[in-house]
This record gives sequence, structure tokens and C-alpha cells, in this order.
Amino acid sequence: MSTVNLIESFSEFKDIKNIDRVTMMGILEDVFRGVVKRRFGEEANVDIIVNPDKGDLEIFLNRIIVEDGMSEDDDLEIELAEARKIDADFEIGEEVSQEIKINDFGRRNILSLKQNLQGRLMELEKDHLYNKYKERVGEIVTGEVYQIWKRETLILDDEGNELILPKDQQIKTDFFKKGDSVRAVLWKVDMRNNSPVVILSRTAPEFLEKLFEQEVPEVADGLITIKRIVREPGERAKVAVESYDDRIDPVGACVGMKGSRIHGIVRELRNENIDVINFTANDELLIQRALSPAKVGNIKLDLVNKRAEVYMKPDQVALAIGKGGHNIKLAGKLSGFDIDVYRETDEVTDDVSLDEFGDEIEPWIIAVLKGIGCDTARSVLDIPSDELARRTDLEDETVNEVIRILRDELEP
Repeated sequence: MSTVNLIESFSEFKDIKNIDRVTMMGILEDVFRGVVKRRFGEEANVDIIVNPDKGDLEIFLNRIIVEDGMSEDDDLEIELAEARKIDADFEIGEEVSQEIKINDFGRRNILSLKQNLQGRLMELEKDHLYNKYKERVGEIVTGEVYQIWKRETLILDDEGNELILPKDQQIKTDFFKKGDSVRAVLWKVDMRNNSPVVILSRTAPEFLEKLFEQEVPEVADGLITIKRIVREPGERAKVAVESYDDRIDPVGACVGMKGSRIHGIVRELRNENIDVINFTANDELLIQRALSPAKVGNIKLDLVNKRAEVYMKPDQVALAIGKGGHNIKLAGKLSGFDIDVYRETDEVTDDVSLDEFGDEIEPWIIAVLKGIGCDTARSVLDIPSDELARRTDLEDETVNEVIRILRDELEP
């Protein structure tokens, strides 16, 4: 078995494994030196010459010439008569170098050599892969869907490396088929069973941030800074931006002419609604902006407990809460305050909780009304019937019947 059979060619191997010349030569020398030591002993004087460009390797055993019959270890010493068969000019005390062929090691040692070499190279490849992707954490990568499992999707990048997109890091409406191109942020690199696992995410705030960097040149150039991002993946996101150049409108630059810049991001995120607001260090003003599109009346802050009481007109409450409560939840995350919304009225009016109508209105209808931020009779009546039907997806007849029941109670 020749060296070429052990590894087809060193130069080809180097290209496949992305291993630099010096490292590769060091590995080969260490592996072969280990086999030589086992074959000839720890004290053996051996020279190993690696030529990665030609794909060959030479091994020389160096022995000291001693008098005939005086050799105590044939792996360390050679008798004068034996040495002069190689070169008649040799004298006692000189060193003889003899080339050792791979076949001289025996089948078992050759097999052990191959296994050691493969093991070392596999470890090196794992280290290379780990370090390569560890440095790229936070970057957007593009890959092709190779296999879809119940809890994760296997994606191959342009170099054929395996990337994992877990189910909980996918947007709810994501649907992939084999061969689809997928963009995601490189979330983290874990070690599982001593092997690197590259994990992607499409739900992380960093993914949205990198999409803005790709679509908005001012963000990529640092003229606009993204201060905070909060997301309910696939539903809604809020992005607070700031510019240190007074000539630049950060919100307008991020949205683009007629939404040209942000539309591409929205499509990538499966129609996730994105609110871009101007960042400010003023907590009250930040809460007001974060609750958009609702118009805020008055705000009372509890800075110690990080709570905010927000008062607004009744018709703005549902907007502040948003579908499924996403708007108020994200506003709280963005501002760092627990936000409670209250209706402000010019006169004192009686109101009744929707729960009091459980015997006249079906519980699931009450749940739907609460889902859009209406928890009292007055809050429902403050919304026009057609708007109420649109927000709740209830039939017009059902909406009209609910309004009738509530009015009978409040306006006898």
C-alpha cells in the first residue's frame, strides 16, 4: 500500500478540508512519526519529509555505525559490514540514513495510521467549521432546504455545510419545500456530541436588524442607528431608529419612497407589520410613539416600578392594544414599561363589564371582543358597527345583536 493510497493526494486533500499548508504538514508528520515510534521504538532517530505539492512523503531511519557484532539495538545502530553494503566509504561512528517504505510497516500499522490520520483530520475540520461560523454569528446566511423534519429543517449553504433551522426559530407562516432558498440569521454555534451544530433563526430581532442593513444603505453606513427592536414574529415588529445627522429623516429613510425599502423586508418576514419610530431618551414620548398608530392623551409614569398609565379617547383604545394585544405588548417591550391603557371621558358615565352579559351573549363572542381590547359595554359601543365587524370577523347580524343588548343595558 503506497502513501498515495493512504490519502489520494495531499494537495487535493488540502483544498477539500480548507487546511493550510503548514498545518497539514504538521498533522501528517505527527501521525507518521507516531507509527514509526511504535514500529522502531521511542528512541529511534527518524526524519519525515512531506511534500504536499507532489502528494508524496519520505521516511528515513538514521542509525549509528558500530563495530561488527557490537549492535545492541538494530533500530538505533548498524554494524559496519552492513553499512558498507550501502556505501563502502562508511566508517564507525558515522550515521546511515535508510528510506523506509510504507509497506515495511505491516498491514496492521498501516490501518492504524489511516485511522489516526482520518481522526486527526476530522477533528481539525470540526474545529475549522466551528471557528468559521462562530465568527459569523449575527450575519445573514442563505442556503437551500435539503431535508425537512418535524422539529427542524436541514439547510445546506453554498459550500455544502449543514445548517439547522429549528421549528421554534421559524415564523409561524413559514412553509418550505426541498430546494427552496432560505435566508436567516446565523444565531449560534453549539457543540453536540463533540461536533459543531450551526443554528439559524428567522425570529430573532437580529434577523430584522440585518435585513434593514441590507435594504437601507444609511443603516449599513452607520448614518442611522437601530436602537431597539422588538418582534412578535410574523405578526408585528417595532423598530426604534436614530440619526446623528439632522439632515436625515431616519424613519423616512428606513421606510423609503412609498414604502419601497421596507416592502422587501415585510415580504421576507411573511407580511409582518413593521412600525418604525424615532428613538428618544424621553420615556413619556417614547411610549407615545411606541403605541402608534393610537393617539395618546395623557401619560402617568411610575419610574420606580417601571409602570405607565396611558389615557386616551375610547376610539383609540383598540388601536393601542392591537390585534391579539400585540401592539401594547411590543410597546411595553420597546419602552421597558408595563403599560396600562385607560379611556378618558369628558363626563362620568356608567359602564358594565362584558362578563356581566354572559347570560345574553355567548362566551366565545365576549372572548372575541376582549381580543380586540373591548372589555366593557361602553368600549364596544364606542366603535362603529361596521368597524367592529371588520375587527372581530363577526357576522353583521351578530354585531348588531350585541350592540342592541349592550344599549338596552346602558341606555334604557
